[in-house]
Amino acid sequence: MEQFTDKMIKALKPKHYIYDVREKNGFAIRIFPSGEKSWVFIYTYSGRKRRMTLGDDKTTTLAEARIKHHDAYKMLKSEDKDPAQVQALQRAESRDSSTISGLIDEYIEKWAMPRKRSWKEDKRILDRDIKPAWGNRKAKDITKHDVVLLLEDIIKRGAPIAANRTFAYVRRMFNFAVERDLLCSTPCAAIKAPAKENQRDRCLSAQEIQDLWHGLETAPMSQATKFALKLQLVTAQRKGEILSAEWSEIDLETCWWIIPDNKAKNGIAQRVPLSELAIDLLKKVKQLNSESQWLFSSEIKDQPMRGESIDRAVRRSNSLFQKRKIKHFTPHDLRRTGATHMTEMGISRLIVSKILNHVDSHITAIYDRHSYDAEKRNALEAWGRKLASIINFLAGETNVVKLKKAI
Repeated sequence: MEQFTDKMIKALKPKHYIYDVREKNGFAIRIFPSGEKSWVFIYTYSGRKRRMTLGDDKTTTLAEARIKHHDAYKMLKSEDKDPAQVQALQRAESRDSSTISGLIDEYIEKWAMPRKRSWKEDKRILDRDIKPAWGNRKAKDITKHDVVLLLEDIIKRGAPIAANRTFAYVRRMFNFAVERDLLCSTPCAAIKAPAKENQRDRCLSAQEIQDLWHGLETAPMSQATKFALKLQLVTAQRKGEILSAEWSEIDLETCWWIIPDNKAKNGIAQRVPLSELAIDLLKKVKQLNSESQWLFSSEIKDQPMRGESIDRAVRRSNSLFQKRKIKHFTPHDLRRTGATHMTEMGISRLIVSKILNHVDSHITAIYDRHSYDAEKRNALEAWGRKLASIINFLAGETNVVKLKKAI
């Protein structure tokens, strides 16, 4: 066979079966039916035919493959060693020597980032709780006992729910390592979540809503954060979707907010009707932040506000809220509060579910293509009127906002 050239390799076409094209001394290229091509070294060792992969043609050039073949051929002839076996041992040693710090970086880059919009939270938790404890240790040396002790330490600092979240990220990371053959097994096997979690059912009463709405005026948080919390209560949408919203997705004239599928938590685009109370809030937000593409921009250039910022602001304000007799709540509880009050007003659970953009897995949902836009608008405008009455009447005021008729 004549000597390989780049032009010749490029011209090789796939067939309906795998075939090899050889050069001298066992240097060859393997062509797959898919069109993929792989450099190989075909040789005999101890009477057995062997094949060693040198790399694929997309990541390994012809010149690089020649060097690898030369080194493998020399090892076979001069050192009487099986190059494929040596290669396998080197790969195993490389896997065994990988550290937790390296595994975290690989997990974030190759699994979390491509699949999760919230990958930064994975990175934050793993960098905060795992790297300081295990960062320089080899991944293969982490035991089940290590995992249990780590989670117990997090619980001891008074953060049982954080221990559960950390365990979920660690378990997913080790499963990733097993799936990629970086580890033979996971140390998280048969370990249960360390803390018991009760499903949250916190819903603010009408009095708490009134106290919160007016109490936010003196709360130690930014004006943008105050508006974001109020908008979550008014629209009953997710905190992350509110913070990632852009002005291009808001139409103040037709009173619609479109949440695209790549921003919706469940991957389903959502049309949110905007009540007059919501429009009033958005106009104030616009005055506060008219230059940015985001409704709520962060201090970092060209970035929206982070959810952690809202959470921290609420925690910092807890003492103020408690003085107003508002029990502990989280931003997500505001979404639940809006939904609960709507059902108490007689709005059907189906319509509330459509407003919340929950996924309906029932068989009839597959055939139901009705948009429910009118029903959602009627519901949110009714909730807007109810919320306005709570805010104003409980304060002894009579200037209740009158909302427009449903479109």
